[in-house]
Amino acid sequence: MSRGRRVAALVALALGGVAIGLTEFVAMGLLPDIARGLLPQEYAQSSSGAVARAGWMITAYALGVVVGAPLIAALSARLPRKKLVLGLLVLFAVGTVASAIAPTFDLVLVARFAAALPHGAYFGAAGLLAATLMGPGNEARGFAIVLSGLTVSNVVGVPLITRLGQAAGWRAAYLVIAGVFVLTLLAVLAVVPEVAAAVDGSPAAELRALRTPQVWLVAVTGAVGFAGFFAVNTYIAPVTTDVAGLSAATVPWALVAVGLGMTVGNALGGWFADRDLQRSLVIGFVAMIVSIAVFSLVASTPVGLFVGAFLVGATSLYLGPVLQACLITAAPGAQLMGAALNQSATNIANSLGALLGSVAITAGLGYLAPARVGVVLAILGLVLGVVSFAALRRSRERVPATITS
Repeated sequence: MSRGRRVAALVALALGGVAIGLTEFVAMGLLPDIARGLLPQEYAQSSSGAVARAGWMITAYALGVVVGAPLIAALSARLPRKKLVLGLLVLFAVGTVASAIAPTFDLVLVARFAAALPHGAYFGAAGLLAATLMGPGNEARGFAIVLSGLTVSNVVGVPLITRLGQAAGWRAAYLVIAGVFVLTLLAVLAVVPEVAAAVDGSPAAELRALRTPQVWLVAVTGAVGFAGFFAVNTYIAPVTTDVAGLSAATVPWALVAVGLGMTVGNALGGWFADRDLQRSLVIGFVAMIVSIAVFSLVASTPVGLFVGAFLVGATSLYLGPVLQACLITAAPGAQLMGAALNQSATNIANSLGALLGSVAITAGLGYLAPARVGVVLAILGLVLGVVSFAALRRSRERVPATITS
């Protein structure tokens, strides 16, 4: 491949990350609007209660990722990766349109669950494609490139679509997101080369990864530790308006601060993970604990809100490629499953963080209570991460593990 064709292919794969970032994160900035539109009676009685219930949309999406990632990874083990990516993009577009046109809150929840099913498999298949295009020794950076689309989405796309949703309605926002998925499909079709499935790939081989204790331990580490980020990010809109006292028009700018942090953290995490995986994991969790604690203390002021949001985004996404590399290391014979399970773990974290944050808010502890919950979750993630590396080290001493593209 020429350098230009390789860059174009990587950009096309990252564009899928942009679209996924939009469909996953835009609800966080539009929760008050969604609550007013879908739950008008509840919103009139208690705005915070309606916003907390609207957060179930985020939970439904996260659960869809959890279910879809291992299922599609197993069933598609023998599919060429480009064809798999194209099929997943079609599913994304259809599910996102359904989310926009579903007439009731319950049907929107079903649509969000369905739209999320291809999420984990996309990041797995597209990440492996990117790693193949970049060559050996760049596995974590390959995944970081696909994840970079998600961070760019949070810097530019999510704030813009959030503003659009505030002005034209949240349903219009999701229709535009569906258009981005269609654009990604056309780009992948045009510039991404055909890459065969793994020679020894099979549903049985992918499913065998689920019998490995180390895989589950790393997945639980991500699910618990990363929930700290989502406990904060899910409720960034009400923190901005009700705690920091800023206008609703400021919410997109708070999301920009998170997205800028995510962009920086993702790039650093991909670079460091390819050099020292264990140290990267420990540093990432310690930094996350500190940043969420700082956010909980200073987000009541405008400057504190933006600085804290940037730090939380940076330290959290630093861990993205690190945890991805950990899972592939734990499941060397089932890379697609390992890559997809990282997304399952991340979205269990999404669901868990949103749920525990909702519980804290409903209990009357205020919109900063989820951040304090997030500190506890990040501490648990650090402990689990140390334990998981000890288990991985013992396993690798028995059977050396390698990562291949």
